[in-house]
Amino acid sequence: MYRFAKAALNITGRSARQVAVRHGSSDASNDFHAKYGTPLLIAGATFCVAVWGYVGTSTGITWNLSPVGKVQPKEWRD
Repeated sequence: MYRFAKAALNITGRSARQVAVRHGSSDASNDFHAKYGTPLLIAGATFCVAVWGYVGTSTGITWNLSPVGKVQPKEWRD
């Protein structure tokens, strides 16, 4: 068990160092987010609102949002 734990820690440490080295040397992701981040966020939010608007109005699902006044107790049988 000791060997396995030691090997697992060695692998995770090595991969964490590789990710840190790769991440620090690339500005491509920063450029992408600076250029397309806001429009992509707005497009995603618009799509989400449009889909849920369609689901909420056109599919005929009964949502049963509030049970107040709709739930009636059953008569007790003797």
